[in-house]
Formats: sequence, C-alpha cells, structure tokens
Amino acid sequence: MNKNTCKLLMATLLLVASPVHAKAQSLSPQRSWTADNGNGTFTNPLFYDEFSDPDILRVGDDYYLAGTTMHTVPGVNILHSKDLVNWEQWSYCFDRFDFPDPAFSLRDGKEVYGQGIWAPCIRWHKGKFYVFSNINGKGLQVYVADDARGPWKHINMKGRIYDLGVLFDDDDKIYAIHGYGEVKCVQLKDDLSEPIYETERTIIPEGTGVGEGHHVYKIDGWYYLISTDYAPNGRTLCSRSRSIWGPYETITITADETYGYHPAPMTRWQGRIVNDGHPFRIEPALTDATGCSNAHQGGIVSTPDGQWWALLMQDFHSIGRTVDLMPVTWKDGWPMVGLEGNLGRAPRTWTKPVQGQPLRAPYERNEDFNGPRLGRIWQWNHNPDDSEWQLTGGRLRLHALPASQLMWARNTLTQRVIGPESTTTVELRVGRLKDGDVAGLGNINVPCSWAGIVKDGKRLMLRCFQQVDNDTLDMPVQLKGDRIWLRFNGDFDNDRGRYAYSLDGKTFTDLGREMTLSYQLVTFQGSRMGLFAFNHKGRKGGYAEFDNFRVDEPKADRNRNIPYGKTIRIVNLATDKPMEATKHGVLYDTGADNQGLFTRFRLVDKGQGKVVLQCADGRYVMSAGWGLPGDVRMTTDADKAEVFMYQDFLDREFMLLSVRTHLYIGKSPTTGSPYSLDFKGADPGRRNGAVLRWEPVEE
Repeated sequence: MNKNTCKLLMATLLLVASPVHAKAQSLSPQRSWTADNGNGTFTNPLFYDEFSDPDILRVGDDYYLAGTTMHTVPGVNILHSKDLVNWEQWSYCFDRFDFPDPAFSLRDGKEVYGQGIWAPCIRWHKGKFYVFSNINGKGLQVYVADDARGPWKHINMKGRIYDLGVLFDDDDKIYAIHGYGEVKCVQLKDDLSEPIYETERTIIPEGTGVGEGHHVYKIDGWYYLISTDYAPNGRTLCSRSRSIWGPYETITITADETYGYHPAPMTRWQGRIVNDGHPFRIEPALTDATGCSNAHQGGIVSTPDGQWWALLMQDFHSIGRTVDLMPVTWKDGWPMVGLEGNLGRAPRTWTKPVQGQPLRAPYERNEDFNGPRLGRIWQWNHNPDDSEWQLTGGRLRLHALPASQLMWARNTLTQRVIGPESTTTVELRVGRLKDGDVAGLGNINVPCSWAGIVKDGKRLMLRCFQQVDNDTLDMPVQLKGDRIWLRFNGDFDNDRGRYAYSLDGKTFTDLGREMTLSYQLVTFQGSRMGLFAFNHKGRKGGYAEFDNFRVDEPKADRNRNIPYGKTIRIVNLATDKPMEATKHGVLYDTGADNQGLFTRFRLVDKGQGKVVLQCADGRYVMSAGWGLPGDVRMTTDADKAEVFMYQDFLDREFMLLSVRTHLYIGKSPTTGSPYSLDFKGADPGRRNGAVLRWEPVEE
C-alpha cells in the first residue's frame, strides 16, 4: 500500500469517526415543485411556474396571495398559505370577463393578449376581502368577498387607475396610489363606486427614479410605498412619508438579486398576433446582464411573531415571472430586503418563517377529466364558448371552430408550464375530426408551436409546427384505432423544448427539431401548454377528445441534492478549477488533473440545511477576520468550522452562505487571490466566483 493510498484510507476513517455525523435525507419524494425542502428550510422560487405581479396579505395567521392572469380565465388567481412557503390554490375572482367586447373572446379578429386583467392588489377590511385591479379599456375593477374562497362580487369602478396599491387608513378613508414616474394618490368613494376625482394629486414627482407597481402600507405611523422600476434595469424601491400626501423620501431596498439567472431570450417582430410565415427574430440571451431577471415587483408582510418578509416576482427564463420569498431586515426605519451584513441581497435557501406545516404544491397538474369540472390549474385562452366544449365519458371534448392558426383558436385550454424541467404528455383521440380540423398540444406563446393531427379530406397527417421560422414537418401516420399520444419535453431553465409522439403511449419518438423558448411583451406570459382543436379551412369542424394529461417533473424531488455522505470535488464555475485545501492552510484552486487528497471534501450535516465543509484529510474550513482573501483557512478544530446554509442551485450547482455573516464563500476569477468569505451573491451568469459545482468521487 503506497503512502497516498494510506493517507486516503486514514482520512476516510477519520471522516466516518468524526463526532459530527452526516445524516441521510429520508423524505418522501416530491412529485411537483414546492419550495419546502422538508428540513425546516425553503428554496426559491416559491413556484417554478408563472405567478406575475404578486400581492401579499395576512389576516390572523392566514396568508393570501393574488396574481396576474392577463387574458386567461378564470381570472385573478388567489392562493392561501399558513407558512408563506406551502400554498394552495383557493379561488379565482371571476370565471370569465363579463364584458361583451369580442376581443375578450377571441372573436372578429380581436384579442386582449397581455392585457385583460393584471397587477392585482388584495386587501382585507372589516371582515371583507377586496381585490383591486385594472382591465385594459375598462378601468379600475374591484372584487369583494366575505371569504377568499369566494364567491366574489364584481364592481366596475372605471377610472384610469392601474398597477395600483390600495390602503384602508385608520379613519376608514380609502386611498389608491398609482402611476409610473409621476406617482399619484386619489381617495376612493366609501362604496367603491368610483374614485373621488377631485382629490387626486401628485405625491411623488417625475425625476425621482420611482417606477410603478405600488404596494402601500401604514406601519408605526409611517406610510410606505413599495414600487419597482425598470429603467435601466429592475430594482425595488421604498418611499416613505408621515402623510399619505407626502412629501416622500425614497431608497432602493434590493437591486441585484438574480440567484444566478439572466434574462430569457427575447422575441422581436413587428405587430402583435401575426400570420404564420411572418418574420421573427429570437435574440440571444444576455447571459451576464441583470435586465429584469432580478427580484423586483411585489409586497411585504409581517408574521404574527414579528418577522417581516418580501414576496417579489422574478423573471425565470421562458417560464415567465414567478415569486421569491425573501427575508426583510428593518434598518433605520427602512424595510431592507436581505439579512444583516448583506442587505439588498437575499438567500435562495433560508429558514422557513413558520415551522410544522405539511409540504404541498399549489396545484394538481395531472388530469384524467373524469370529474364534473376541470381542475383549478386550468385556464382558457380568452373567454371560451361554453357550448363548444364538454367533459364527457371521462374525456375533454373540444369542438373545432374556425381559426387561421393556434393563437386565434377559441376554447384552447391551458396550463402554465413548470420548471426547471418537465414533460407534458396527453392522449388525443381524433376519430371525429373533419376535413380541415387541427388538434393537438401546443405552446401558447409568440412565436407559438404545436404538435398534432391535421385532417385533410380523409387523410390524417401528423404535423409539428414552429412559428418562429414557419417550420412545418408533416408525417403520414397510421393510428391504432383513433389514438395518439403527444408530448412536450421542456428544459425551461435552459430555454429549450421539443415535441414527441407515440402510437402506443409507451415508446416516444422525437418530432421536429429542438427549439429555443423565449419571452416577449405581447402575451406578457411565459411558455404555456395548450390543448386545442380548430378548423383551418374557415368552417366549423368535428371534435377532438383529450385524456390522461400528465406532467412529470424530474427535478421536483430535491431530497438528495445536498451530497451528504459523499466524497466530492468542488469546482468553481468561474474558473472551472477544483477547490484545494492547501498544505499552507488556505483554500485555493488547482488543476483539473489534480486528484489528490486535498481536493476531496465532504459536507457535514448540521441540521436544517446547515453544513460545514470538511477536507478528506480531516481539516475543516473556517473564516477569520472579515472574510477577506486568505481569511478562509483550514483548521483541525471542529468547533471553529464555519457553518454554512447550503444554497441549492440544482444540477449539482450550489453556493455556501455563512449563517454568521450572511456572506458567501467564493474566489475571484481574475485576481489570483485565494478563497474569501465576502461575496454578496451570484451574478446573472454565475461567473463571479461564488457559484460552485460538486462532482462525486469514486472511493
């Protein structure tokens, strides 16, 4: 036995015999993403699917979250939680837009994509819930209920007030704050029939860097406005005053927290919903830019025991905008996002506000269509024609109505996609299609795409269509009976997707080429799976039937993402070099070919997501002083080991956040300095030296 082998054996025995043991994770596997890690911590985002413009409310020990639904119905999503981490979908404020305009129903060549209803404000006052929001062209709306589960009463207040915050003040007067740049306040009538127009005045003039999306609170006699701005990039602001009418002073409370996510590729084109064949351009993602991929618009809330939290939305690639839960630290009377020592940034993984609640996902995504009504996650693309769809015989039946293409197809039933990866599969029956009918599974976005069956005369054709370059792939198909299974494989963190099909529901074959998934500002939504049937020859056709809709999430179960019990190498994403605990006692990097003992580590479980980092030779990572380069050193004293909160970035990528200083360990990719404990967070490209990747070592 050579000396190196002997050293490695002794180090392994030392690790096993260490008084701080690695504990195995033994939680039940998760089928669908929930932020709850099952160990007393959570990992952002709260939802790995779209939930835009969140507004948060607490009543007693219950929390309510309202979010934008744009052109889809039912409209204005209301979620409920007991711990701010595990959420359940409770209701929508309305089943359909109750306006006769054809645009709300995709009729007469008119649409309200990216418009409809957006940026809601949820409030509770004297036993009633209120949701205020704008509907494009119809003005300010309010929905009122005794219970957040509904039913909701609709009042059209009119008036051009949008992206607003509402405050029921101590004297029962009701105020609405709105406007971009030039921020205005107006009092509302007690019966909420309309604003009191003569009370409106400017409370923050243009030129102060304040944006829109206002959330207003009265806390300890101060009026606080939480808002967001996008020029030149996203950030969250707070303005405060002793009077609702001002004057206000303003600071930034968070600006750069991206959790290592850059903006999605953006689609550029002329027009709105354009004909197939229209030119599109998908721009490359700006991988080092912040854009609006940082946490920005949203609100703040307190817990009964006095904690404060922010719930802010963040652009998550082609998924669209979703929600982060971020601790708030009050500093000199300001609600700063983040923890003491690192204000303005927030951990991706942190301790839950409330312990003891069961893990749950907000929705049941799978659907067999056997019940009397659709599951709560489903939404129609614009108002449906209720006479042209049914739940019958355990299937969803969609009648084919005239449409030139998918984005004009009425009665398209949609679900938000879920990341970071998911596979959507549906069984399609086409025996009752007629000439010119098209039915299948599609991505409701611009540019759109779909896979499905086209009936031309008596012939059935399997088609995959990508609008971005008008790419059409046709394949003659011989079905066994009248069934085919369609699938969409989405890698949404990397903005990639591809269709597939099966003739037996078991063996799937890729269909068409892999496509780039993007975001755009017409639908103002991310990727969205849709079940559709339309007739492209301009007449009413037959019908298609759908069954056994399934969404599989291979990365939902994160029980084993922290490599407890494993010997690992740690590679810095910025340098692509392994970490080494040098003989000299500092932490540095080394060549990729160095497989020595000092490049091998273990994460030792300290409970609730906390770990210490131990080298295979038995030494621990510690930090002295202020964590400057060279302060991160090695020690044989376990009591001096730095305790970190493991930040799960998925796919074996992670960060280590000191629970003592709230700063991250990292190494500059340019200066040549050793590791330090003074990084505030990840940059959008994950290349600033703070994001790491672990690799298993064969023992």
